[in-house]
Amino acid sequence: MPYHDETVTSWSELQERLFALPLDPQVDRFRSSVVFRGVNNVANAPLITSLMRLGGDPREKERHLLRNFRKYAYPEVLGQNSIWYWLALGQHHGLPTRLLDWTFSPYVALHFATANLRRMDVDALIWCVDVDATVEALPAELATLIRDEGAHVFTAELLDQAASSLEALESLEGDFVVFLEPPSLDARIVNQFALFSLMSSPTTRLDEWLQECETAVRRIVIPASLKWEVRDKLDQANITERVLLPGLDGLSAWLRRYYYSKPDP
Repeated sequence: MPYHDETVTSWSELQERLFALPLDPQVDRFRSSVVFRGVNNVANAPLITSLMRLGGDPREKERHLLRNFRKYAYPEVLGQNSIWYWLALGQHHGLPTRLLDWTFSPYVALHFATANLRRMDVDALIWCVDVDATVEALPAELATLIRDEGAHVFTAELLDQAASSLEALESLEGDFVVFLEPPSLDARIVNQFALFSLMSSPTTRLDEWLQECETAVRRIVIPASLKWEVRDKLDQANITERVLLPGLDGLSAWLRRYYYSKPDP
């Protein structure tokens, strides 16, 4: 079943679509259970993990990758035993995993959809997923756990209560997705308002799974003709590499992009 994509034509319409959330009657505040992922090219929109992109058997490679990552990283990360902590740490530092990056912030997603100036001539895409809707597909052990906690997403500690290993997670009934909020590993995690998606099987693609869960997903298309305006207004709002990638690398990336001259039409 194809996705129902919403193509926006202006900055104001984009804001309306991104912030389309009702008033939460329980707290009388505007609260959202939607998370976002920005893609700079619609053609690259499929939600394929870095583990899948390695080729071969994802389950077999995952086992070796995690074993070696834990072995060689251990002196720097003492006292951590949770597999979910190690998965989040590995993903954060570029290890191929079954995780995908998401953010609670629509503006952070917009940044990643418009930061690559070599892709300004193609349409961008924002994935919007309602994590509360995905809870309906969780096995009973996990659904009960997160509802009793009154949370939208799991932490490593919470997930450990129902599944303390990848094998235990996969033994639960059905294919499902878990959204995992990592610990505040560093300022980059915090500033990007980051979280990860985690499929119960390393061979299941999230985008294909979401096609069977219509109520959980929306996709907003940002046409190429609008991307420069979005990019410039994000810069004015201080949604930049300087903030989202703290340190000299982020500062340099922001300055390089900020002073880039647009090519002649």
